[in-house]
Amino acid sequence: MKRTITLDIAGTKFRLISDAEPFHLEGLASTINELVDRLSRSAKSASAAQVLALVALDLADELKTTERKLQDVEQLTRTTVQGAIARIDQRLREQ
Repeated sequence: MKRTITLDIAGTKFRLISDAEPFHLEGLASTINELVDRLSRSAKSASAAQVLALVALDLADELKTTERKLQDVEQLTRTTVQGAIARIDQRLREQ
């Protein structure tokens, strides 16, 4: 069900119509605002646009890192399952 929700992100209010849960969207906005606050303190002379660009870079980096970790886990899982299947097949052939 579509809902209208207003989010405050970096001091700007955004009115959205979404079928996402408001709590979920508010959590995302909170994550962004925490990053804005942290990066604003370390880049005091940066404009709002520059800080938001840094936030975007930080989030993109986190996404790429997580995707690489997921690929590593998927590969490890694939290898482990293939090894287990090979051992089971070997045992079945021995019987």
